[in-house]
Amino acid sequence: MTQTTHTTSPARMTWDARLWGALLVVCGVIFLDGLDVSMVGMSLPSIGADLDVQLSSLQWVVTGYVLGYGGFLLLGGRTADLLGRRRVFLIALAVFAVVSMLSSLATNPELLIAARFVKGVAAAFTAPAALSIITTTFHEGPDRNRALSIFTTCAASGFSMGLILGGALTEVGWRWTFLMPGPVALLVFFFALKLIPNSPRDDAAGGYDIPGAVTVTAGMLSLVYAVVGAEHAGWVSVQTIGLFVLAAALLTTFVIVERRSKHPLVRLGILRTPSLRRANLAILTVFGAYVAFQLIGTLYLQNLLGWSSFETALAFLPAGLLVATLSPNAGKLADRIGTERMIIAGMALFVVGYALSLRIGPESAYFATVFPTIMLIGLGFAIAFPALNIQAVSGVEDHEQGLASGLFNTSNQVGGAIMLAVVTAVIGSQSVGVTTPAGMLSAYKPALGVVTGIAAVGLLVALTGLIGLKARRATEAQETAELESVQRELAEEEMTPAA
Repeated sequence: MTQTTHTTSPARMTWDARLWGALLVVCGVIFLDGLDVSMVGMSLPSIGADLDVQLSSLQWVVTGYVLGYGGFLLLGGRTADLLGRRRVFLIALAVFAVVSMLSSLATNPELLIAARFVKGVAAAFTAPAALSIITTTFHEGPDRNRALSIFTTCAASGFSMGLILGGALTEVGWRWTFLMPGPVALLVFFFALKLIPNSPRDDAAGGYDIPGAVTVTAGMLSLVYAVVGAEHAGWVSVQTIGLFVLAAALLTTFVIVERRSKHPLVRLGILRTPSLRRANLAILTVFGAYVAFQLIGTLYLQNLLGWSSFETALAFLPAGLLVATLSPNAGKLADRIGTERMIIAGMALFVVGYALSLRIGPESAYFATVFPTIMLIGLGFAIAFPALNIQAVSGVEDHEQGLASGLFNTSNQVGGAIMLAVVTAVIGSQSVGVTTPAGMLSAYKPALGVVTGIAAVGLLVALTGLIGLKARRATEAQETAELESVQRELAEEEMTPAA
């Protein structure tokens, strides 16, 4: 597997056994991410009961991982570009495996959350390295679209398997859900040693932007902590307002640092690319809405309807199966109709699906209320997620693929952290002193309304892409018409005999 450079019309690649093997190994990290997220999601109620953790604190088991992941993804992408993608991939994967196994031994929520944060940091270095290996290996166009579709399929497969394993293992003990990803990561590590070729360090790319990494991570931590803590401190309290001000100051400092740094963590000029901006904004809403919905759905099925963790896993499974089944064809669909239309279709499915979930009741029939939402979410992911991956790295030079991948994954994870914190705060504020099923339902429905609103924002972002596409085509048509007019005039002048 060798690096390629983009040409105007690149020749189609030969997908031999080694190329397939390397691709599947690299896809192993996104499989692990899906596996880990879904297994932990299924075990949250059991963790809360065993460790006596309230909902406002319990969500940090997920948020801790997401913050470590999202906070260091930009640094992870930059490090992969500087030190070599294979080296970063292997080191971070080894850390991920070790911390996975150690986290299963945690005896209190603080240790568990800390372990999840470190694990998220490790994932923040594997994910952009993996995605940039794919995008620098496969030509932009049909080959890359096909590879990214497979990448998405592996994410869905990991998520689907995590649901089943998480539900089954939680029945035995929630600690098994934290242990399981470790051996899988070691298996991926072993094959990666054999199949992923060395990638050179970029000695000309400059150094690290530590101030940028510190300010952006601290800013996101402050922002999420402000939202989470607002439930108890109050939205207009000194603590909440102070944290929001601190977050704004840190993120503003980050932008200033990036503008002045010789080797910025984020070259701000890359954000001028409209398709990249839209992909990042859209994925923020996609992952944010889904993580929040999974929490609400898990609490609803287990706490209100009395389902077991395994039954809850089966309830979410159809969405993952749909993505795993349909995603391999997403690359061909993107070649045919374009990513903009795919994203709009997927976003519309999300909005309709989440809106339908508002019909849930204290004794709802699963197939009449929850199942339609699950199916529409699965279809939305199968169509939109591969298209967003393709759009996020299209037109980006090879030396910045790690940065583009890091930006996309950062938006993904930060969206999950912030939206999960918001929805948790909504549920907490509505469920104070509530003990009856009707009371719990009155807490879940406003949260589902927030999720639907988040999805609607994502749809609006996607629609701007279609408007931009039409504007570009109109401009291209006008330029073509003007060029043809000039060519006709020149041809007529050549045909006119001199006086």
